[in-house]
Amino acid sequence: MSDDRSAVDDLTGRTAVVTGANKGIGFFTAAALAGAGAHVVLACRDVERADAAARAIRARCERDGVRASVEVLQLDTSSLDSVAAAARALVDRERIDLVVANAGVVHPPQTRQTTVDGNELVLGTNFLGHFALLAGLMPALRRSSGARVVSLGSMATRLSSLLLDDLQLERSYAPWRAYAQSKIAVESFGFELDRRMRAAELDATSVVAHPGYSISGRTPRVPGVNEPSRMTVFADSLQAPFTQGKDRGARSVLAAATHPHAVGGSYWGPRWRVKGAPVKQEPAWVCADPAVAQRVWEFAEQATGLRFEV
Repeated sequence: MSDDRSAVDDLTGRTAVVTGANKGIGFFTAAALAGAGAHVVLACRDVERADAAARAIRARCERDGVRASVEVLQLDTSSLDSVAAAARALVDRERIDLVVANAGVVHPPQTRQTTVDGNELVLGTNFLGHFALLAGLMPALRRSSGARVVSLGSMATRLSSLLLDDLQLERSYAPWRAYAQSKIAVESFGFELDRRMRAAELDATSVVAHPGYSISGRTPRVPGVNEPSRMTVFADSLQAPFTQGKDRGARSVLAAATHPHAVGGSYWGPRWRVKGAPVKQEPAWVCADPAVAQRVWEFAEQATGLRFEV
């Protein structure tokens, strides 16, 4: 990887699964991995948009003289049935070297909503769906030497506490709290997964990354993938001193996924918190607390009806 960590070392022969890869951070992460030679599975809710993303990735790679190997898989992380179907489609593959758990709700609804399974929508989509997916993919991760999971956290984890007695926000829903709490759960799970992988002596790691404050209007236009309006570009350009494009936000994810210093249990984000080259950072204390992680893990097993054996 280059000094600015925007490039990725050769990944020929590796298989990566990126959820929510049809736009934003997920798209630019998937494009970079494919450009480095990995076979990339774009696991997305909207298959038509995922197909558009796959075409864009192939075109971008072709301009760089690389033949991209990408495929589309339907995955809606808000539906445990959809998650189970995707896991069944993937788990018998010879190897899965990398899973980037990126998909999620970025703009929560103003009032509390639930998934088809009855879980709070933001938590269910951002966290519980990925928890269930990774539980289903563990057999493939176990047999893939050096496998890695990257969970997508957020700066929002520093803006809220975690209501362990109301994780479904049945009594205290607010949009900002729903998003922040879902990302605390995501990060807590990511670190706990690595602890359990080490305890089980697996040749696998779990790393957490956050993309800073990355917005569409400062992101390069990609037909069918990122097409912000002129007003969005204008408004977002006014925030330039403390924002970056999603293509740059993806660099923290790529560092967490591939950089040699991204050891299991590490946390990656932009140097200046909201923007900048990726560096190792310290997570919010609540996300790193093993006691909290134990409670979150037990809650996730109950909410999904799954036993997650590492």
